[in-house]
Amino acid sequence: MVLTETSMCQKNVGTATEVFAEYRDFIHMVIYSQVKNKSHADDIFQNFFLSLVSKPIPRNVKNIKSYLYRAICNDIVDTQRQVERYNAQIHKYQERCNFSINKTEPENALIKDEQMNKMFGLIKGRLTSSQSQAIALRYGTNHTIEEVAEKMGVKCKSVSRYICTGLRRMRQSFK
Repeated sequence: MVLTETSMCQKNVGTATEVFAEYRDFIHMVIYSQVKNKSHADDIFQNFFLSLVSKPIPRNVKNIKSYLYRAICNDIVDTQRQVERYNAQIHKYQERCNFSINKTEPENALIKDEQMNKMFGLIKGRLTSSQSQAIALRYGTNHTIEEVAEKMGVKCKSVSRYICTGLRRMRQSFK
């Protein structure tokens, strides 16, 4: 049984090779008319060969070009669907994992980090320790009010008051 499957596969490869030898330019033309990206078109061209190997042209087809055109269009649609499904899966994964991606250039990220450190240094120097700690935890490490209150060992209202008063004092000092 293995020999018959192998010989059938070899026969299909031979048939697909003959079709590609005879209709290569036609296949390229159809693919390039449908797909503008050259590398994507080359991938579709190679995948189409594999499609012809797995599902050869039926013997009762009278117009081979018409059959090839329809088969190529179907392969292009299938490829686009696969790409869309892949991108949707990646998007779902990214949302589920909630990864933070720094989209700025590394130099800009470093400068921003240095500026934030300077700002928090100014805050520590001009505010009370409770106010500066509340602001640093809330905005420096992106904690919620509840998390800040838990870390500081105070009530949520106290944290809100520390932040509000500290930000007001910083605005006044910058004026």
